[in-house]
Amino acid sequence: MAKTEVILTNNVIGLGAESDHVKVAAGYARNYLFPQGLAIPLTAANKRRLEALRQRRAEREGHEFNTMSELAKGLSKMLLVVTAKAGEEGKMFGSITPGIIADELKHQFDVAVDKKKIHLDHPLRTLGEHEVELRLHPEVTTTLKVRIDSATPLPQPAAPPVTEPKAKQAAPARGKEAPRTSEAAPPKADAKKERPSRKPKVEKPEE
Repeated sequence: MAKTEVILTNNVIGLGAESDHVKVAAGYARNYLFPQGLAIPLTAANKRRLEALRQRRAEREGHEFNTMSELAKGLSKMLLVVTAKAGEEGKMFGSITPGIIADELKHQFDVAVDKKKIHLDHPLRTLGEHEVELRLHPEVTTTLKVRIDSATPLPQPAAPPVTEPKAKQAAPARGKEAPRTSEAAPPKADAKKERPSRKPKVEKPEE
């Protein structure tokens, strides 16, 4: 396949940026790059435009750096809340991917972040808070806090029964004795018992 050299006039992802000399397929240059205004043929006349292209590139990259730096400051203060289905024990069904995070950022905060700039070692599969790295620019990275809540409320543990405190008995006031109940004294025995009466002695007549 025939190759041709071109000078890029715009940033082309995966190929290069303004003022870069690159070799591409002749058909790709003729059918896409040239019609879209993304590149120009490498000629002596076009080489004179290199300085202007370099200047435009520097301005664009400086603007992107400033924009991404401001965005990074804002994202670092945000808390993105995402809901997911989970079982009774809190185990998630499915996972949270960079695409879901990008969609929720747009939906909740109207912030557009390419999902390719959201870096996860693996999809998020547990409830709770996570810190997600965002690579917004070759020189700008930040961290976004993501909290995953269960879409269905988890069962709460039963509360222990509340026992009412026993009422304390009032202690008698100091210096005052509690009244004593008087018991009936047993009746005293009679000091003297009645003696039985003696019969009168009858004297016999003398003979």
